[in-house]
Amino acid sequence: MEHRRWTISMVLAMSTVFLLSFSPAIAQTKPIELTYSNQFMASHQMAVLAKKWGDEIEKRTEGRVKITLFPGGTLTPAAAIYDGVVKGISDIGMSFTGFTKGRFPLMEVIDLPLVYKSGLGATRLINELYEKFKPKEFDDVKIMYLHAHGPGFIHTNKPVNKLEDLKGMKIRSTGTSAKIITALGATPVAMPMGETYDAIRRGIADGTVAPYETLEQWKVGEVIKYTTEDFGSAYSSAAFVVMNKGKWNALPADIQQIIEQINKEWIVPTGKLWDEIDKSGKEYTLKRGNKVITLSKAEDARWARATQPVLDDYVKYAQEKGVPGGEALKFCLERLKQLQ
Repeated sequence: MEHRRWTISMVLAMSTVFLLSFSPAIAQTKPIELTYSNQFMASHQMAVLAKKWGDEIEKRTEGRVKITLFPGGTLTPAAAIYDGVVKGISDIGMSFTGFTKGRFPLMEVIDLPLVYKSGLGATRLINELYEKFKPKEFDDVKIMYLHAHGPGFIHTNKPVNKLEDLKGMKIRSTGTSAKIITALGATPVAMPMGETYDAIRRGIADGTVAPYETLEQWKVGEVIKYTTEDFGSAYSSAAFVVMNKGKWNALPADIQQIIEQINKEWIVPTGKLWDEIDKSGKEYTLKRGNKVITLSKAEDARWARATQPVLDDYVKYAQEKGVPGGEALKFCLERLKQLQ
């Protein structure tokens, strides 16, 4: 009888060990806690969507993963978010590649004046671009998903009806958008978006180049009076959501699969959200009495011709960097016709 009890006890003990070894849900009693550094302030809809992404991961992993969002660059400033993820200061990060000029030479093609018409088209394009070229510049992180905003226009405190009106104006711009502003005849003034409102209010800048969402989400519509819809030179900005590679590799395989699935599902809603907040931003500025100037086809073509050298210079620059910039540019121009 004693031997039988010992045998049953051993079987139960071994069964428990087996279950703990092969059932992640049982083996993991404490949730995996991850930090998420986000450049957008907490009230910005992109930060709100980022939190929903984290909440969805927590829900589908049944609480095994918990993600804490640090918005507004509170954990790492916008320009340092990518390096912060690489170094493990944060586990996840969202920001723009344009903040670290020269580090993402292939992805810089997204920032060119490709005549963007929608955030959804731009977001689909950047993810397709990554899947096609798999640039090595992202090899030190794990890509969650990528996105890009809707067409970037010029917003000013003085009317801009033609190229000549930009001469002498100081326009807030960064990275490739600064090159676009220079090509259009204005003077670029570099600064983070968070400083733009005060810079225009104080006269340090006469305006900014950005998508419509900026006018409402960042309240820039309070300090400008005009928006010039220059589709011929409309640009976008490449944005990333990445995870520390070590943290990613340490996750159980089933959790990785869940996150990968959510990442795929998040691409289209993110692109659509850019368009929704652009629409809201335009309505916001019009309600404030600000004016929208739409260029004629002939004038728009002038702006497109003025910025063509920016595209040509990119191809030469990419070649020097050893990346297929010409091929990437051709791919983007062709795909945009189908995606917008």
